Amino acid sequence: MKYQSQKIALNFYTAAVVLFLVQVLVGIIAALQFMWPDFFVLNFNTIRTLHINALVVWLLMGMMGATYYVVPEESETELWSLPLAQLQFWATVLAVTLVVVGYIVMGIFPQANMEIFGTLLLNEGREYIEAPRWADILIVVSVLLFLFNCFMTIMKTKKFTAVQGVLLGGLTFLALMYLPGMFYTKSMVKDQYWWWWVVHLWVEGSWELIAAALLAFMLHKLLGTDVKVLAKWMYIEVGLVMFTGILGLGHHYYWIGTPAYWLWVGGIFSSLEPIPLLLMVWDAFRTTRETRGVVSNRIGLYLTVSHAIFNFVGAGLWGVIHTLPQVNKWTHGTQLTTAHGHLAFYGAYVLLIVAMIYVTVPSIRGAKEFNQSKGYQSFWWMTISMVFIVVTITAAGMVQTYLERLFGLDYVSVKANYNLWFWIFRAIFGVGFLVGVLILVVDVLTLGKKPAASGS
Repeated sequence: MKYQSQKIALNFYTAAVVLFLVQVLVGIIAALQFMWPDFFVLNFNTIRTLHINALVVWLLMGMMGATYYVVPEESETELWSLPLAQLQFWATVLAVTLVVVGYIVMGIFPQANMEIFGTLLLNEGREYIEAPRWADILIVVSVLLFLFNCFMTIMKTKKFTAVQGVLLGGLTFLALMYLPGMFYTKSMVKDQYWWWWVVHLWVEGSWELIAAALLAFMLHKLLGTDVKVLAKWMYIEVGLVMFTGILGLGHHYYWIGTPAYWLWVGGIFSSLEPIPLLLMVWDAFRTTRETRGVVSNRIGLYLTVSHAIFNFVGAGLWGVIHTLPQVNKWTHGTQLTTAHGHLAFYGAYVLLIVAMIYVTVPSIRGAKEFNQSKGYQSFWWMTISMVFIVVTITAAGMVQTYLERLFGLDYVSVKANYNLWFWIFRAIFGVGFLVGVLILVVDVLTLGKKPAASGS
């Protein structure tokens, strides 16, 4: 570690993996509620809200931690204000904790979600962006403080790099995409139009920029790859992601009453989205072919390349199989969508943050050698379990599409009878994924504190 202020990344990483554990725990509860709706004191809607919001928040905190490590290193200077970063961290933790407590209270006492000053106190009710208005404001303030600190760090030395530009560009884009979710329109069509900007343009636009920048940083740090070569491919990938991501968003629009041309615009450009992801995979292998044999941080490289591969498979292939309009008109809103979401988030962002943790935490703790076996154990427990979860949900979605959309059976009959075994297997594989997350959490908390005897 070159700069002491990079240690702030540990705070964000720790909070991120703890929230990751919470997300998986409530996810298993949700899986069990598919079989036994009264399994838990909180209903399925509340558990689902906790599951999805925990996912988004822990990934954001992981990205912030990674950025607080990358920006000082790229700028070759200490962070502009470490106290400001610490304030921003604790303010974020407090806001997230209050929101989670609010969701739980509302799940037990729905009447507690009263209206105050024209806005609901605990939950605004918009799917995926349920956070109340006061929490939205706190989140915006936190992100603004974060961006301000990062930009001021760069201005200290005025050293600009491609990784910095793409990373902070993606984070700024991310902040801007949050704003459309903070207002309503009387037209349901218009409201859903802007809602999709928050819900999906995050992951198809801004988050992919962040992923491209962090991937380039890790390849350079692990392999010493030429930054000019990485920058060239990063810009190509970013251009394609932005191009296909924004227009590809239209594959949601034709379900909310927008003009018919979105049917083709969304379908065609969504099909092009795997192209930049495929380039990312190819470039990762191309740049590691000659030098990967001498890398000491094998788990870091392993996770970096795995992120690139699963980014393509989850976000790309599993999206394409049901995003064309001729297919999506039958599969929209089924378990196929759920399968795509699980594999896409795992490959594109979960493995990205986990890779950044294993690349940067040893440096932060001053460990040139560390025991990498738990990292491999965690990866394989999570990955094998996730693959089976996705295969299981995909099969359930195919059955659901055929029996509900084509054959005409009702949702409850299909869910309770024909898909019961799929739900059982999903819960079992969910427990396997939990084992991997538990190993990860323990390893992150202890990583590099005790040097490995053999450097394994």
